Amino acid sequence: MTAFACLFTTICFQVLSNLANDLGDGMKGTDNAQRIGPTRAIQSGKISMRQMTFGVIALGILSMLSSGLLIYSAPAIQTTSGIIFYILLAALCVLSAITYTVGRKAYGYHGFGDVMVFLFFGVVAVSGTKHLFDSTFTYNEIFGALAIGAWSSMVLNLNNMRDIDNDEKSGKRTLVVILGAAQAKRYHYFLAMLGCVAWVILLFRISNETHSYLIGLAGLPMLIIVKHLNNVSAIQEAKSFDPELKKVALSTFLASIMCFAISLF
Repeated sequence: MTAFACLFTTICFQVLSNLANDLGDGMKGTDNAQRIGPTRAIQSGKISMRQMTFGVIALGILSMLSSGLLIYSAPAIQTTSGIIFYILLAALCVLSAITYTVGRKAYGYHGFGDVMVFLFFGVVAVSGTKHLFDSTFTYNEIFGALAIGAWSSMVLNLNNMRDIDNDEKSGKRTLVVILGAAQAKRYHYFLAMLGCVAWVILLFRISNETHSYLIGLAGLPMLIIVKHLNNVSAIQEAKSFDPELKKVALSTFLASIMCFAISLF
């Protein structure tokens, strides 16, 4: 029950984030004819601003309801302090998903998107989920959070490197706009290195704890990331970053699934 609620809540948060991003960029005019990436719903005219606003509100409510079910079913947090903490954390997740681009002080427009992605897709996603099932702390969750957080930040960085020109013209000061194209690539390499080093340490620790080297197979998706970095180094046109987003996102997902599945045996 808890695992299902956790999966459903995660999907709700992700969909909410995507819809809110579409809404916020649509409101601010950032999604215009000069945007390189896939056409957004509001940008295409298929969904009105009002309809998207309703969708964001509905997903926000659904996310909180799903979070409530998750908190109710989680075995390791059934204390007053634990329940209150996770209710507040769920509310913060919903608020952060919306205010990335929505609002006058949307943090995605002021260079804080990377920090929030690292925190919510890394620390909250890994440690927050782990402590729903087990209240004990381990160093493994730190390395897992570092790896997943860094790789998730790579996806955002690719998105922002692709949109750097339009974002700058639209007043969206992402970290890429602040750093510039050349430094943004170096930052991308750093994120990849941080994620891969943390992942290798995590797998090494797990193999020592379980006395099984099969977990090493979960390191294979890093080969995709290495090939990806070679592609990024050669990219000259912003639109060429777009295909690379899927490679990093899928390799991160594959590494996580493999690590989880192999750990069950």
